[in-house]
Amino acid sequence: MPGTVEDHFKTFNVDLWKYDGQAGALIPLLQSAQDTYGYISEKAIDYISHVTGIPAAEIYGVVTFYAQFRTKPLGKYVIKVCNGTACHVNGAKGIGDTITDELNLDYDETSDDGNFSMLSVACIGCCSLAPVIVINDETYGRLTPAKLRKILRTYKHRAKQQAKAEAGD
Repeated sequence: MPGTVEDHFKTFNVDLWKYDGQAGALIPLLQSAQDTYGYISEKAIDYISHVTGIPAAEIYGVVTFYAQFRTKPLGKYVIKVCNGTACHVNGAKGIGDTITDELNLDYDETSDDGNFSMLSVACIGCCSLAPVIVINDETYGRLTPAKLRKILRTYKHRAKQQAKAEAGD
């Protein structure tokens, strides 16, 4: 990353710095960092610590306490599995198990190749389509393990093609 750490963090929402030193300022700062970069890196924690005077260890404790914060980037394809009531009674567990089997991935993990992340969500809002997943902005409903495997294999193929294109093959 060229330039100074300060240069890198200039895209960070500076409007939030007006809260510097006020109780409760840390959560909005962390949310802004995650909104800007997709996760909260060690460098972001160090920078927030430097600017606010809050020890980095304390900030890390807050980041790891709240489920909303991530310390690792998400994959290219983020799979949100609905585990709301309608999806739960219509087989969401089997959907999660199929993803785990097909991608060797569990909830709150990102694949080693950086292509896939799997998250559990409380409700997607498509109860009549249960069980449902969302991959990035695409919703898939009335899933069966076989239908889901076909969808996942399409995304795996797409990821392979993108990797080849990026490598110049």
